[in-house]
Amino acid sequence: MGIAENAEQKMGEKTSLKHGSFTGLAENYSKYRPSYSNDVLNAILGITGKPVNEIDFVDVGAGTGIWTRLVADKGVASGIAIEPNDEMRGFGEKDSADKKIDWRNGAGEQTGLKDSSADLVSMASSFHWVDFDLGTKEFNRILRPGGHFTALWNPRHIEANPLLVEIEDALYDMVPHLKRFSSGRSGLGEVLTQKLTESPYFENVTYLEGYHLSKQTPEEYLGVWWSVNDIRVQAGEELFKRFMQYVEERTKGMDFIETTYQTRAWIAQSVK
Repeated sequence: MGIAENAEQKMGEKTSLKHGSFTGLAENYSKYRPSYSNDVLNAILGITGKPVNEIDFVDVGAGTGIWTRLVADKGVASGIAIEPNDEMRGFGEKDSADKKIDWRNGAGEQTGLKDSSADLVSMASSFHWVDFDLGTKEFNRILRPGGHFTALWNPRHIEANPLLVEIEDALYDMVPHLKRFSSGRSGLGEVLTQKLTESPYFENVTYLEGYHLSKQTPEEYLGVWWSVNDIRVQAGEELFKRFMQYVEERTKGMDFIETTYQTRAWIAQSVK
């Protein structure tokens, strides 16, 4: 059985996804989703102006905790992960068993946390799913005076590898109406600097970006595709399965695929 067929069997032929729901995708998300730029993380921590070991950190929409663990490993005073999806949160708890991370059910619009309880709040590859006004109001509420909010994504920089451009072109040939929601290179990312600058809850907006190279086996590369939500919802299961079969054939026999990831981060200071 090929990678595509195996992943499709795990997901279930008749599963109907909804935008923003990662039920059924969490295992692939946990195993294959890429990391973020360590340099960007260090810059974010530096902008907070606090010693790392004094930062109370909250990651909202934490998914399976990829970004949460990166921050926790820097030695923050405390780390709380807020994730509304039970399956994603379950994998996050499992993957973070050796970390001092407190996993809780909650959402960007309603975290359930106390007023002025955090120094740094983040949303990694998830801020596009939150109501902007309600979310920023909530983050301002839970941040201490002078605290910071950061929204970040780690899209692929496909221009660095012609193979990735070829695969992307094939996707749009198959799904010409496709509109990306979760890519940090489109959608909210195009207007986020302006929206945060105009927000009554934040000021001193800074934009950061960094790149890192990941060498992925074909299984790992396909696993990332199998973990996406917005493409799969728009394409539908049958069309998405055909695309995945194409990708499997195109990458068959390769030792690895070089994928460059671009971490894009916006960080803003709370207005209290």
